[in-house]
Amino acid sequence: MNNELNILILSCGTRNKIIQYFKKELNGRGLVMATDCSELAPALYDADKHFIVPRVNEEGYIDIILNICKENNVKAVLSLIDPELNLLAKHKQDFLDIGTIPIVSEFGTVEMCFDKYNMYEFLIQNEFKTVKSYIDKEVFFGDVDKGNINYPVFIKPVRGSASININKVTSKEEVELLFSRFDNLMIQEFMNGIEYGADVYIDMISGEPVSIFIKEKIKMRAGETDKSVSIKDDNLFELIKQFVKKAGLKGIIDIDIFKINGEYYISEVNPRFGGGYPHAYECGVDIPKMIINNIKGYSNDEILGKYEEGIYMMKYNEIKIMRSNTIHK
Repeated sequence: MNNELNILILSCGTRNKIIQYFKKELNGRGLVMATDCSELAPALYDADKHFIVPRVNEEGYIDIILNICKENNVKAVLSLIDPELNLLAKHKQDFLDIGTIPIVSEFGTVEMCFDKYNMYEFLIQNEFKTVKSYIDKEVFFGDVDKGNINYPVFIKPVRGSASININKVTSKEEVELLFSRFDNLMIQEFMNGIEYGADVYIDMISGEPVSIFIKEKIKMRAGETDKSVSIKDDNLFELIKQFVKKAGLKGIIDIDIFKINGEYYISEVNPRFGGGYPHAYECGVDIPKMIINNIKGYSNDEILGKYEEGIYMMKYNEIKIMRSNTIHK
């Protein structure tokens, strides 16, 4: 087998579909490898080769990943979880020095995406509509008194992912309680509108947004899209193009957007594959293929909006059964 296009997917967890899509697109031209800190991460067992590694925040972690890349002739590496993205971006040159391309935005951009208040400030400064946000509760209380914002609001960690520790609150007392118990919280306006998710690929070579897939979210579960339908909107395509270029994003990006009274509000940006990406792939938006083209040194042609509208995605549970002697290797 010609292993020139080996790809390593970090922190694969339950994202079996992503592994399967890369294997399908490589079609024998290389291996899809995967890592996780748990041997019970089911996506490991869809990979051609897998590695059990320490947790992302443990000392020496990045050296272990660099060694895996070096020893296995890995041409590109990407992560499926937020806390690892800034680590990949920070050590970008170390990976490039051994011939491995990290499919990730620059460090400063990744940090901005991961810090929700930083992203809010960036959006405001660049005149993109976004969800009203506060880190100072007294400023928020003042705005409530002025009638600029009303309850309910969301309180969430400034840095966090997967909808962990998000609280919907309806009173000043609840805000005071949460702020007294936890540090680094922010208050965010409750957006009562249509929620969209956009799967975007910004070419690693040309720096141009070459693909945007938009889905209307019908049902959410644990911060991920459970049911959605594909839609097209030229105004939203244009807004997303302007935003990703202004932010300097690269590679695969997942953006949450609200539509209220005909206006679009950018909410959150995850510089990685979103949990709802399989919807895009099954509609013909083949980001693994685009990544492979970039690894081979080719830039991708623009395919904005080249998919069918009205295609529904419905997630359901699947299971993987393994014998203990095949897991504890």
